[in-house]
Formats: sequence, C-alpha cells, structure tokens
Amino acid sequence: MKKLLYIFLFFSTMVFAQIERVEPPFWWSGMHNPELQIMFYGENIARYTPAVSDNIIINNVVKTENPNYVFVTIDTENIPASDFVFTFKNRNKVAFTHNYSLKKRRENSALREGFNSSDLVYLIMPDRFANGNSNNDSSKEVAERGNRKLDTGRHGGDIAGVIEHLDYLEELGVTALWSTPLCEDNDAKTSYHGYAQSDVYRIDPRYGTNEEYLALSTALKKRNMKLIMDYVTNHWGAEHWMYKDLPAYDWVHQFPGYSQSNYRMTTQFDPNASAIDTKNCMDGWFVSTMPDLNQSNPLVLNYLTQNAIWWIEYADLDGFRVDTYSYNDKEGIAKWTKAITDEYPYFNIVGEVWMHDQSQVAYWQKDSKIAAIQSYNSYLPSVMDFTLHDVIGGVFNEDKDTWNQGIIKVYDNFVNDFLYPDIDNIMVFAENHDTARFNEIYKNDFEKYKMAMTLIATIRGIPQIYYGTEIGMAGDKATGGDADIRRDFPGGWKGDSNNAFTKKGRTAKQQKWFEFSSKLFNWRKSAEVIHTGKTKHYLPQENVYIYFRYNDTDAVMVVINNSTEAKTFSTARFAESIQGYTKGKSALGEETINLTKNISISPKSTLILELQ
Repeated sequence: MKKLLYIFLFFSTMVFAQIERVEPPFWWSGMHNPELQIMFYGENIARYTPAVSDNIIINNVVKTENPNYVFVTIDTENIPASDFVFTFKNRNKVAFTHNYSLKKRRENSALREGFNSSDLVYLIMPDRFANGNSNNDSSKEVAERGNRKLDTGRHGGDIAGVIEHLDYLEELGVTALWSTPLCEDNDAKTSYHGYAQSDVYRIDPRYGTNEEYLALSTALKKRNMKLIMDYVTNHWGAEHWMYKDLPAYDWVHQFPGYSQSNYRMTTQFDPNASAIDTKNCMDGWFVSTMPDLNQSNPLVLNYLTQNAIWWIEYADLDGFRVDTYSYNDKEGIAKWTKAITDEYPYFNIVGEVWMHDQSQVAYWQKDSKIAAIQSYNSYLPSVMDFTLHDVIGGVFNEDKDTWNQGIIKVYDNFVNDFLYPDIDNIMVFAENHDTARFNEIYKNDFEKYKMAMTLIATIRGIPQIYYGTEIGMAGDKATGGDADIRRDFPGGWKGDSNNAFTKKGRTAKQQKWFEFSSKLFNWRKSAEVIHTGKTKHYLPQENVYIYFRYNDTDAVMVVINNSTEAKTFSTARFAESIQGYTKGKSALGEETINLTKNISISPKSTLILELQ
C-alpha cells in the first residue's frame, strides 16, 4: 500500500511540475546587460528548487504569491552562445529539466541605427492592408473568426500580404514600415486592431508566425527599408494568459478590479495636481478590457523590458512606436526606455504623447529642460508632433489670413521648436489610425492634399503617412467610427474590383494622388538638406507661408499659398536666405524660376525650389 502511495505521489508531482511556459523562450550571449531573468510557469512550480548547468551563476530566485511562477535570474557575462540545462529539484532529487539556449547575436547588433529624419514612415493596419494567405483568416487557436463583411471584424490582412506589396511601398518612396501590433490579440470581437494583446511573445496566427515576421524584416532590409514595431507597455488584453492567472495581485493596477483612467495626462507633471487624480490617470485602465500594467512592480518592468529587447534582437527591428506612452508609470517607463537605449544606443523609440501643447509634448522627449525642472528624464528619443496634426486638420480650409487664422497657425507651431531637445527627431503627420482621415476632412481636395504632404515632407522631423492616404482613401470617423478610417486597401484581396497597388489597376483619381506622392517622397529620399538642415521661416503674408531648409552647401525654398487667389511676391524680403542664389529649380518638375524677379504662385498650391 505504501509503495502504491509513493508511486501515486511521484507521478502526481511530475504532472504538477510540467512546465507550460518559459519566457523569454531563449536569449543571446554578449548583451550589454548580462543579467537575464527567466520566468518559468507551471502548476505548483514554486515547490521546486532551480539549478543550472555549465557553472552558470544564479543571481536570484523570486517566487510570488502564485505558486505557478518562478523567476530565475542568471548571469550571462562571458557565457558563449550555447545550450544549457535548468533542473528543478524536490528534496534534492531532480523532478524535471528544461533546455535553454543563448544564441549568437547578429554582427554589430548593438550598434543598429534606428529610423530617423531621413526616413518616410508608412503606417499600416495589417488586417486591412492585404490578404496574402487566406488560409490563416481564421484559426482554432484564437476566438474571433475572419469576417470581412463585418466592419469591426477580422478581414484577413496578414504579413504575407505586406511582403507581397513591398514593391508598392518602395515605388511610393517609403523607407520605414510601422505596423500596428501584430502579437496575438484573443479578444472575442474587434480584435483586429491588436492593442489588447494576449501573448506578447507570439505573432497572432491570423497574421502569420514569428518566422514570417522575421521574414518581413529581412525582406525590408534587402530594400534598405526599416521595420518599426508598435509596442504597448501600458496595458494588455483581458484575454492575456498571465492576466487569467496573475503572478501577483499587483501585476496590474487594481482598485480593486477595474477603474477607468481619467485620461488627464497633464496630471503627470502638473505641480498642483492632486494625488488621486494623478493615480487615476496613471493607474486607471484605458478601457475595461485592457488591464493596466503596473510598471512600478520590478518583475513587471523587467518582463516588459526583456520582451522588448527580445523582439529587437529576434526580428532585427529598427524602432518602436510606443502606444499610450504618457499613461504609464512615469518613473517605470523611463527605466524601460533607458534600458533599451542602453542596450542599443542608436535605436529609435517614438512615444505616443497625445497632447495639444508643445511644452507638454516636449516634456516627454529625452533630456527635456522642461522636465528637468522636476528632475525627470523620460529618456524617450522621439515624440509625435500632435500640435502640428491639430493645425493640419483645419488650416487648409482657412482661406483668409488673420492674426490667428490661416497659414499663420503653421508658422506658430514652429515658433515653439526651441522647446524640443532634438527637433529633428519628432514625428510629423497629417493622420494616423486613431484620427480623422485627411481626405475625408478635405473632401478629397487634391490641392489641399498636396499642400499637406508638401508640408510634412519638407519641414524638420520624421514624416509619417497612413496607408491609403496616397491614393485618396477617406473614411468618416464621426459617423463610421474607427472602422471607417481603417478600410481595406483596394486590391489587397483577391476579387477586388479596384487594385490600387498597380498603375493599371488604379482609378484616375487614385493615380493622380499616387503619382504626386511618389514623386514628392522619392525626391525627399536624397534631399539631405531636408533631413538634417536648419529652418528659417518668414511671417506669412496674405496667407502665403515661405520657409527655407538649408545647410552649408544646399538650400531649398518652400512656398505654400493657402489663399484662394493667385499671389505674386518680391524675393527681396528673403535676401538673407536666398543670398547668392539666382535660380530655383522645381524639385518636382522641370520649371526653373528666376529668384531676382517677382515670383507668382497659383491659388491653394505649393512650390519646392532647389536653389542654384
């Protein structure tokens, strides 16, 4: 009887000891930070004592209130790329083992250069871009099935579809691709946007596999194009496997349970803010289906840091766009950002800081003198120019120039550039996946489109465009909600009657939009003076805005006539910028303009002149 009881207990222990997950699943040798914290997950795994082979040192073992987790920190310094074995013992007897790998890094991996002001960033929502593999439109591994008839449903766009259309992006002049999240989002409905992730080490099977994501990165690199991952530090989805079995109560913010954020990001730096308002912004959940992660918990912060580094190293990434950056625990997110840039000094990270005042946005950029007043540094290299976006959303309908109406609003936006520590490293855009569609706002007015694209292509910063903008895609957020500004790209699905990926398949209107966009953005590729040159601008007169981008060897003059009337102006006023130049060659055409005479410009139009 005792023997039978022993056998029962032995096999029961083996069942309980089964490892279900190990994260990170593997790592790399030669990292700047040699400490690696590995999470082992399995039923009652905390009963066991971990050890590791090959004389590798265990620095720390953390067990939480949930016995299904063990966090083991090892020292990888001077450990070559190799395989080794973790053993888990019970009463000095080996109960089970796990093989683990340190892999060899790519050459110069730590010195990778991120996206920068020489790039044009193209934002896609992969579910709505192109369906390259209809076999993965649905998957038994996740809840929501493919349903293209449902505007908020899964439409089937995937990584294979993106790879198939890289020729299109290259022809357009794109040099960097930003995709909304591709990791698994197992919400039962409206999961296509990807911001409620349920597994952050796995590409959603409806998009493809981890290997296909790496293949996308490799295909981009062959074209000298870059890959930017949309990373979410603030929250996960309620279907995340760890949320269903929390390592600790304080892994997410609880009140107890759910409490929604007040969305008042100003409380993060407002010296007069109450503690309760600050807490409710930072710790409140973005929505009820997105548990708010607690970055002040060291285990959470390290988990997020290692996951981010794992994706950089695995997928050979060139940057992150960080969702809801200013909703995070501000001290925690600064540590996260610094840990990544310590590992990769030239890697770029742009944070979504959706605020409407330049000083408040600039607060979040690395080495901000504004933030330094509060002894804070986010270490965030780049922020998004939401104040310029605000202006672009209406200014081209303001036909009259007054003290605070018309193109003067654009001028005034740049007046505050001194607030930013690194003005070349801010992202400029007319729209994205959360905003009203530009072509909807302006009712597909081609001349206004040209003015907006000319602006973001020639000013300081990193221009970003949203998929379909370049073919005149619209969508009414006010009446159709988010799904309407995230329509399927025409031609991305077999059987589409309109294929805007090819010249032959485009309508006349789509071709007009695309032809201008391609010419503009391909010119920008080699215009170094635009990438890193200085800016000098002149007060608008009669709704005409003129500015120069210049360096020691080149100069470009940009004229934007926001008036409904043709305008003629003397160049004498711009002598300090024109200096010895006598001619201006159109960057997008064959026209050459004499700079010693008056210049005329048509209504609602632009000129880009390379000075000679």
